[in-house]
Amino acid sequence: MTFDHALCHRARRDFPALTRDQNGYRIAYLDGPGGTQVPSQVIDAVAQYYRRSNANSHGTFVTSAETDQILEDAREATARFLGAPSANEISFGANMTTLNFSLSRALAKDMKPGDEIVITALDHEANRGPWLGLRDGGIVIREVELAADGTLELEQFERLINERTRLVAVGMASNALGTVTELSLIRHLSRAVGAHLLVDAVHYAPHFPVNVVDDDVDFLLCSAYKFYGPHVGVLYARPGLLDTLDTERLCVQEQHAPFRIETGTLNHASLAGVAAAVVYVASWGQGASLEERVASAMRSISTYEHGLAKRYYDGLLDIDGVTIWGPGFDAERRAPTVSITVEGMTAREAAQALAEKGIAVWDGHFYALRAVEALGLAERGGLLRVGVSMYNTAEEIERLLEAIREIAQR
Repeated sequence: MTFDHALCHRARRDFPALTRDQNGYRIAYLDGPGGTQVPSQVIDAVAQYYRRSNANSHGTFVTSAETDQILEDAREATARFLGAPSANEISFGANMTTLNFSLSRALAKDMKPGDEIVITALDHEANRGPWLGLRDGGIVIREVELAADGTLELEQFERLINERTRLVAVGMASNALGTVTELSLIRHLSRAVGAHLLVDAVHYAPHFPVNVVDDDVDFLLCSAYKFYGPHVGVLYARPGLLDTLDTERLCVQEQHAPFRIETGTLNHASLAGVAAAVVYVASWGQGASLEERVASAMRSISTYEHGLAKRYYDGLLDIDGVTIWGPGFDAERRAPTVSITVEGMTAREAAQALAEKGIAVWDGHFYALRAVEALGLAERGGLLRVGVSMYNTAEEIERLLEAIREIAQR
């Protein structure tokens, strides 16, 4: 089964939000990098939990037992989504940022002044701020710079990663520019000095198949609400690694992975939705196992999304006054995300003009503040960002291009 225009229109029936109108226009949700819309199957799973199984965990009665099973199902489904060998490697939190702060505090307890962490200028602040905060304890933070084309200066990793490096924290794809990071060199360099490799896959996981074993990472973080699920943060930790960390936790918390980094009661209803989101994605793929169906679906959906994003990218090249930021269009080097500036107006003004036509896009720095500053765009209001998701159509892309032509001519 190949996810194509026809299957997209079939999938659109699953997303209630896509029927909403604004100012006489059907809303085109091209804001996926900030969070996707949610299919009915996920909404129903959340509602069903509250209707039938709402309870805390580890009790003797039926609704508590059902809750325990729902939590296990969510871990198992997420493990299949990420290609992790075991559900015991999947932890949940309020969001990726919260999990990364918890992880940074735990890792810092095993560091000493003078130890180093390598971060990048391309990353979302959720993968910068928690590490920058460790400078107060004497940890040295090294930053890989951003090239003019929106890619990382890879040779700087060779210079910055050394025997004092304890962690390399890097994004797999930029939520601002769409840039996909080449991990092979970074992985090799970090392994050579015994440093942990942590990747932020929040913007990568919704658009590409992920396999943490093949990627050979120590930690991977992502967010379910970017791949058609509820607002839940996800942490994968290499088997055995989380148990070596002195995480902040209560004495009554289960002391081993994956619970060791989870504080308090989880959002059970949302986790029912996470499992449903993975199953929904897998329903568009083929294979004998859930993991095979997820990987198949993600490959097919990725091809479809990149086709639409390329159509948008190419259309922009013909519009005077529009500047495209980030690398050239290559499906292996760029997520289906394209950010621009329009001459003579701020990103907010352009986004507002599009919103009046029922087109939802984001403007600003998207919490990738350092990258926007490095490109000299912060004082201009940042970028106008379009992100393609599985429910977007060629008709929406043409409508978007026509609207940008109009505003660029003002």
